[in-house]
Amino acid sequence: MFLETLRILKSILFIFLIFISPININASEQDSLKTALIDSSKISIQNVYQNDNGEPVTDIYYSTVNSKLEKPLRVRVLYDDIKPVQNLPVIFKIISAPANSKNTKFLYDTVYTDTNGYTENIIMLGTKEGVYEFSARINLDTEKSDIVYFKAYARNSKWVFFLVTGLIGGLALFLFGMELMSEGMKKTAGSKLRIILESLTNNKLIAVSVGFLITMIVQSSSATTVMLVSFVQSQLMSFTQTLGIILGAGIGTTITTQLIAFKFTDYSLLVIGVGFLLNFIAKSKKIKNIAQVLLGFGILFFGMYIMSSSMYPLRTYQPFIDLILELENPILGILVGAVFTALIQSSGAFTGILIVLGTQGLITLEVAIPLILGTNIGTSVTAILASINTGRESKRVALAHTIFKVLGVLLFVWWIPYFAEFVRAISPNSTPDGNTAAYLAEVVPRQIANAHTVYNIVLTFVLLPFTNLTARFIEKVLPDIDESDKSIYQTKYLEYSLISTPALALNLAKAEIIRMVLKVQKMVEQVIIPFLKNDTDVLDNINKVEEEVDYLNRSISKYIIRISQKDLEDDRVDEVFQMLYCITEIEQIGDIVVKRMVPLAKKRISLNVTFSEEGSREVIDYHLRTMKQISRAIEVFKEVNLKDAKRMEKKYKKYRLMELDLRRTHYDRIRENVPGSKESSGIHLELIDHLKRISSSATNIARIFLETTKVKTAIKKNKSINYQDENNKDVTEKKEN
Repeated sequence: MFLETLRILKSILFIFLIFISPININASEQDSLKTALIDSSKISIQNVYQNDNGEPVTDIYYSTVNSKLEKPLRVRVLYDDIKPVQNLPVIFKIISAPANSKNTKFLYDTVYTDTNGYTENIIMLGTKEGVYEFSARINLDTEKSDIVYFKAYARNSKWVFFLVTGLIGGLALFLFGMELMSEGMKKTAGSKLRIILESLTNNKLIAVSVGFLITMIVQSSSATTVMLVSFVQSQLMSFTQTLGIILGAGIGTTITTQLIAFKFTDYSLLVIGVGFLLNFIAKSKKIKNIAQVLLGFGILFFGMYIMSSSMYPLRTYQPFIDLILELENPILGILVGAVFTALIQSSGAFTGILIVLGTQGLITLEVAIPLILGTNIGTSVTAILASINTGRESKRVALAHTIFKVLGVLLFVWWIPYFAEFVRAISPNSTPDGNTAAYLAEVVPRQIANAHTVYNIVLTFVLLPFTNLTARFIEKVLPDIDESDKSIYQTKYLEYSLISTPALALNLAKAEIIRMVLKVQKMVEQVIIPFLKNDTDVLDNINKVEEEVDYLNRSISKYIIRISQKDLEDDRVDEVFQMLYCITEIEQIGDIVVKRMVPLAKKRISLNVTFSEEGSREVIDYHLRTMKQISRAIEVFKEVNLKDAKRMEKKYKKYRLMELDLRRTHYDRIRENVPGSKESSGIHLELIDHLKRISSSATNIARIFLETTKVKTAIKKNKSINYQDENNKDVTEKKEN
């Protein structure tokens, strides 16, 4: 009876202590506590680290092999989930460790709770990298949880080295994949780029669409802007036309970002395998180009996978987390984004890195937005570099690109929190879980991609109405300068940076060839003058122009040969051949003028002979017809118009017969003893012959397009090929099977 009363009094005292002070339970009292009616049923052990909902967080702890965990394993013992329990022993045990790992140990096997119910233990990880599992328990028979589990990951001792090499290698694969995909898309859509450029008008929305489409193909707004610098330098478009394209390019580059945000990394090797297989077995160049796109796409995402895996240890590396938190400062974030983008010269690549960080839960949207703003400033550096040593209008393009990007940052930087909320509202969400790494990894990549897209779309439609005003402002900042003293021995249109896009590079080569043939046409136009009057100044000018024509011939040929060394489609191969053929004919016309007609004109002047009145009229008329044939050749070359080419052939046949008639009428004048006919006979007939040869070379410029088409058709149909030899006689060659 006495013992029963003592037990009841002891229980009452225990309850009293619970409500007036922290519970103090020493080791000697544990046995009696287990048998009490109220004692152990309400005692529980909890993980100290919890999320915003008060739920235990079971994040993996990180450290390096053979070193202590970065933070101790910590638990708390509570009574009824409210009152801390003091002096209660907590037993820590090692549950599992990587195979063959040694020296894994706790500082203490058993530790006691403090006045607030807390206790912690320090763990020394073993010699092997991998996952370690531990437990902490209170060894009470309770209905509450009496055990807590922990996981720790031991990094390799060279984890920093592997992190750096993984980032470098992953970024290299990412950039290589992007370049490979871009090259494949440019080859696949190369001819369409020409159509897109030909659609250029002063309509601002069309210009934006053109910028969007080009950038979607070349996969880089920087590349598009560099292209625009080249086009303006080559006078293929005006500076004002480029402003809408620059804004559209910003939207086009977000397509890459949107693709990157999709989690294709798990299928990257499959895509690489499919791309390689297609490239290996395909015979068609179109299929090979598609295979190249797939290969680039797969390598891009494999590079992302490597970067993502390399960054995984950073999720709990406190110095890096502290650094990321610093980037929530918008000014610092913009600066970092601009510098890194300028270094790697790709806003798409840097945005891809941000998405990789997002997939690891390492950054929030508020951190990513300033970095995205910074990338838009950094990408303008590429255009600025491309504009160095170019004309005034090209520098204007680079300045416009920079101004648009800076204005965009100034417009958005004040509204980052509101912008972030808007992006979250339009982006897919998952189960809210605060700012834990897992939750951020789930939602932030898509949010980053959407923020990048929304920013560029809004910026485009805000600035688009002011493009004309911007153009006038830039023209005042960079006014026209006198370039009359500029050396004439320079190409005007050739841009070596575009050789990687053969379809566009051939456009520039065509423009330079047209410039060359116009100079030759001017030579032909002027060379008739000294045959009609004594003017030697014209001859000196012709010789100077011929020097420039020779320079252009060498430069264009070198440029086209560089293009031909690329992996070209059949149509581009034909185009390269046609251009080289045309250059030869143009050069031949120039040689006829300088090496044949100029000496002949000097001979006429030195002999002081003149043509008869009828002879002069015939020479002038035949010269005019020759000039028209050159003009027709230029138009055929520009438009590749086969109907006009056939008309040229018919015209030339008439001119060839006409040359015979002119010889006959000239002999008639000699026979009739018309004054001046006999003295000028040799010069007169030789001049007519030179004009006929010039007309023949001009016709050959048109004829090459007909012959190429005829050969291609014959090859397809396995038929004989009809063509004309150098004497314009019809020849038939049977295609061999």
